Amino acid sequence: MACTRLISGAALIAISVGLAGCGEEPAGDEAASVAGPEPAVIDERQANFKSLGKSFKAIRTQLEGGSPDMTVIATAATEMNATALKLESQFPEGTSVDDGFDTEALSNIWDDPEKFTEAHKRLADATAEMITIAEGGDAAAVGDQVGAIGGSCKNCHDTFRLDTD
Repeated sequence: MACTRLISGAALIAISVGLAGCGEEPAGDEAASVAGPEPAVIDERQANFKSLGKSFKAIRTQLEGGSPDMTVIATAATEMNATALKLESQFPEGTSVDDGFDTEALSNIWDDPEKFTEAHKRLADATAEMITIAEGGDAAAVGDQVGAIGGSCKNCHDTFRLDTD
């Protein structure tokens, strides 16, 4: 019986200590991990960036081969565009490297949301244009559009991404 009272008393103390912390704001790195959005959104956007890179590589590989398959290029461009359209929603405020998350997203994404939206639109427009060009079958124009897509990627990386090199 004494053992039961001791366990019950210990449980009561644990509950009391836990409740004492309710309502207090966490500080520092603890605030980011507790108050911030679920890291799943960061994993999702990183997976989408990998998908973008894979599709972009597929297009460049086709151009390097001498006789590019425009169907492969159009499919890859369609995948890039679908992914690009998802990205803007995958950057909820509070998911930057400055918020303590394992990401390369800088907080200026939310400091200048119009500029970020413009950069996102530039990528979405460039990938949509690639679909049209690929469907037209002009390999030289596809090559030019690779430059436009790469430029939109570089613009965003230079502006909104932590330089880890």
